[in-house]
Amino acid sequence: MGLNVAILGATGLVGQKFIQLLEERKFSLSSLRLLASDRSKGRKLTFHGEEVKVEEASPSSFQGVNIALFSSGADVDRYFAPLAIQKGAVVIDNSSAFRMDESTPLVVPEVNPEDIKLHQGVIANPNCSTIQMVVALYPLHKLSPLTRIIVSTYQAVSGSGAPAVEELRRETELLNQGQTFTSQFYPHQIALSLIPQVDDFTPDGYTKEEWKMVDETRKIMHAPDIAISATCVRVPVVCGHSEAIWAEFSSPIEPDEARNILRFSPGVEVVDEPQKSIYPLPQLCEDKDAVLVGRIRKDFSSPTGLTMWVVADNLRKGAALNAIQIAEVMVGKGWI
Repeated sequence: MGLNVAILGATGLVGQKFIQLLEERKFSLSSLRLLASDRSKGRKLTFHGEEVKVEEASPSSFQGVNIALFSSGADVDRYFAPLAIQKGAVVIDNSSAFRMDESTPLVVPEVNPEDIKLHQGVIANPNCSTIQMVVALYPLHKLSPLTRIIVSTYQAVSGSGAPAVEELRRETELLNQGQTFTSQFYPHQIALSLIPQVDDFTPDGYTKEEWKMVDETRKIMHAPDIAISATCVRVPVVCGHSEAIWAEFSSPIEPDEARNILRFSPGVEVVDEPQKSIYPLPQLCEDKDAVLVGRIRKDFSSPTGLTMWVVADNLRKGAALNAIQIAEVMVGKGWI
């Protein structure tokens, strides 16, 4: 007997990826309920060749639901989570609403699957940029604990949702036509440019996105003392976040040793033949489960440092896939 699953935010980019992956991975379902705002009520989406009508989310929507996959934004998810829990559902939330709540596990299955057992109704899915970084670094951290991480991200516009994807396409077309325009979604032009701001700024000059990478990494790895600094940049790429990572460890790790470890690590694919111009690219990661890691080399500014280039599909592993993997662990371990 399969589970009853609901998707809140079913018509968004991540919600539609949930549907795709539940089908691809043959997740054992008895029923699938698609929920969204009143604007999307009545829209039909396809699952296993059949049309499923989108319902307007309400407090009664979660009756009989075992697992609720949430992706509607922090405020909406924060409102509906207690209602879903009251109906007996376990919520796997893709927003930032519960990530740093002390009673809520923040999980990447390749890193801390046992934390799932600690949930009190909600399991949080980390930020997309955090997920790919910890998947790449954790196997090395187990060999020689991390002491410091410096990361610069190059984040695709799909991380901001469908309106941002449309803005990039609109601006690119208008630029090709030689027309002037005013950016509507981002504070500046994104086509043929980049914006060194992802999310809002905090008083210390960092953005919320940058602090997410700091706080979430420490929580997931159970390593509160790792020194971490992040700079997050939005780039004119539709899908696939890229990261340049400088990592310092307790003791040196040779690049070849790191490659060998990562080749046999869950969720990682090593793409690292720089002499042949083979390294991770956003177009290589689209619709792939794995986090791609390449350009692994010594950091000559630090005796225990490595530098690497990490790319992943931000909608897939960075959001929907990670959440579904959490659900799969729960089912496989009998925790639901």
